[in-house]
Amino acid sequence: MAWEQEIKTAEEVLSRALPIRPVDKGWILRVQRAWDALAKPLDGFGRLEQETARIGGIQKTFPPDLSHAEVLVLASDNGIVAEGVSQSGQEVTALCAGRIAAGCSTLGPLAARTGARILVYDLGICGPTPAGVIPHKIASGTRDFLKAPAMTRKETLAAIGTGICLVRERKQAGATLLGTGEMGIGNTTTSAAILSALLHLSPEETCGRGAGLSDAGLARKREVVRRGLQRYQSDCSDPLAVLSDLGGFDLAGLAGVCLGGALYHVPILLDGIISQAAALAAWKLNQAALPFWIPSHRSGEPAGKAVLSALSLAPVLDADLRVGEGTGALLVLDLLQSACSVLTSSQDFSDYGLTPYRRPEDAAHA
Repeated sequence: MAWEQEIKTAEEVLSRALPIRPVDKGWILRVQRAWDALAKPLDGFGRLEQETARIGGIQKTFPPDLSHAEVLVLASDNGIVAEGVSQSGQEVTALCAGRIAAGCSTLGPLAARTGARILVYDLGICGPTPAGVIPHKIASGTRDFLKAPAMTRKETLAAIGTGICLVRERKQAGATLLGTGEMGIGNTTTSAAILSALLHLSPEETCGRGAGLSDAGLARKREVVRRGLQRYQSDCSDPLAVLSDLGGFDLAGLAGVCLGGALYHVPILLDGIISQAAALAAWKLNQAALPFWIPSHRSGEPAGKAVLSALSLAPVLDADLRVGEGTGALLVLDLLQSACSVLTSSQDFSDYGLTPYRRPEDAAHA
């Protein structure tokens, strides 16, 4: 059967037959103490200290290793585009996926700056896989969820399992950190529908203008999501059903990447609202995966604050980004790499002949 191994892998992770081992707190503490020893105020680098420490704990390395970062861009078409929820037609997904793979998108300069590798995968593009894109096609696009569930349960599990297996493959190839990215016309609608279903929010609280919808287009998008929620309301307590009914191959695949990062201890740098909607679904499927995800930024989309609040995750950036594709992940990767450079190259208090600052909890045990 096609996708048999991917489906089996997904089912084993969701059933906990493949367990997720926790992040090593000892390694986190080692990185935190190295930050505290530097000649600077305690927590002077804020979230950058916390996230580099978390990366060190996931990897069990000091210093944290960001030398072989990659962004996995999952591309797929969405049948809901037939309802007029986007300015663009489905043909744009293939075009943009090919351009991203060729290094000709907003990711290109950021990848060059950080040394990150961009890998684009076809999980469900309508038509042939574009040149430079890696084929993993489950089907040629999803169904219009107002007419039928977007994916079958097996298709959803295949997409999740594909994401998990991609993490294993990339770790074996030497990747030390993975960023999430996506390309799929209509996926701000599918992500809004998933967020509405899983967070019990109205379409007005989750639907934004995407790539630039007019007022009439935004109203139509909200109505489409509202009708989708009404059609599948009995399944909203089941995250796998929500993904199947309202999601897409890109979203389900990204949920798998989030789960795979936890399973194989690879830090996952989340991009914007679409990646975070996928992470929310992954968290609902297996909450043990949460400590392995780093949210790059708070999206400027309407539900940007709500989804991170639900996950109890604080973003590194809050800059009203709406680009997607992995752009925010690469921007924050640059900051994290800079922070690691400070961590390993700066002078500590002993170089000044001074005693390091002490945290109150450390002083209490002195």
